[in-house]
Amino acid sequence: MVRESSQTRQGPPRALVLASGGLDSSTTLAIAMAEGFAPLALTFRYGQSHVLEVERAKEIAGKLGVWEHLFLDLPYAAIGGSALLGDGKIPAEPPGGAGRGGIPATYVPARNLVFLALGVAVAEARGLRDIYIGANAIDFSGYPDCRPAFFASFSQTANLATRAGVSHGEAWFRVHTPLLRLKKSEIIRRGYELAVDFARTISCYDPDAAGRACGRCDSCGIRRRGFQEAGLADPTPYRA
Repeated sequence: MVRESSQTRQGPPRALVLASGGLDSSTTLAIAMAEGFAPLALTFRYGQSHVLEVERAKEIAGKLGVWEHLFLDLPYAAIGGSALLGDGKIPAEPPGGAGRGGIPATYVPARNLVFLALGVAVAEARGLRDIYIGANAIDFSGYPDCRPAFFASFSQTANLATRAGVSHGEAWFRVHTPLLRLKKSEIIRRGYELAVDFARTISCYDPDAAGRACGRCDSCGIRRRGFQEAGLADPTPYRA
């Protein structure tokens, strides 16, 4: 079977978007569409404690009308090394805010590196060139794989290590990080402009069975302050 390239197919060009069901990735999905792409959403089930985000990613992608949604299962539970994988309790946000206590226990070993590598594999197999990820280097929790230097390095590696990169030139794959240098409040305002349903997104690392956020983890803290600074109502249901 011959797969059409995003550059030759009639209609909007296609792009791969990493979609987790969170505030940032959902805004990124909407941005990709606003920039003229027909997204292929890619969501990972990796044994995360907040697996509810997978269902939310499906709902949001469906509401936005993405043309395809791919779900991949990863054996991260066997790897371990993170509170998000059951190795210890989800910590409360440290005094002074997220990122104040060094790299937190919720760091998942090489997660963005693994996700993007698989994203490149899917993009290459489908004939896609553009890859979007909703990483942020300002309102983040100290994760090393959210830094601009990482994405610059990864983009170069992706083009050096693939048939598409070798065939088309070293700048073939384009990794888009539209939220990288935005404050959370700016991301929220952009999402509202694009009609993202933030009530369906989930940021909490420790939600209960009803989907209510814990209100104490660093991700909850970042989200709550973002809505406050944006001057907008936070639609998140919190347990406390």
